[in-house]
Amino acid sequence: MPIQVGDQIPEVTLRVMTPAGDHPITTTELFTGYRSALFAVPGAFTPACSGVHLPGFIHRAESLRAAGIERLLCLAVNDIFVLDAWADIHAVGDRIMMVSDGNGDFTRAVGLETDDTDSQMGIRSRRYAMIIDNGRVEWIGVDKPRQVVESAADAVLKALGRG
Repeated sequence: MPIQVGDQIPEVTLRVMTPAGDHPITTTELFTGYRSALFAVPGAFTPACSGVHLPGFIHRAESLRAAGIERLLCLAVNDIFVLDAWADIHAVGDRIMMVSDGNGDFTRAVGLETDDTDSQMGIRSRRYAMIIDNGRVEWIGVDKPRQVVESAADAVLKALGRG
């Protein structure tokens, strides 16, 4: 069963890129003490992720911060080097923390994996967004395949009372 509102974020080690390079980081480090918005994409450089989902959060990053989001994170079942290149191409800068779930550990732990082996993409994340307050899920929006609606930046803003 997928993670639900009120659930604690599972303890998993993910990866982020820092000025010193690739760095492991736990979900406790990422979420404890912060009100965060996490959005997950099926894959960096894929059409909807690159054309709609990520750009929507880049465009709305300041509005999300004004609505109380302290950390904005993008997660994908890609390695951190792919996510870092994707962030560079989209000029993400420090607006969004790119988080690699390269082995899909977090994605499986929250029950939001999808089998895209028919498309030669393997096991990936479903497209979703969460508002997480101090490690606990406050809101979640999960999209149907090939949609960017429930997990879009505007849906997160609406959940925050700003949409």
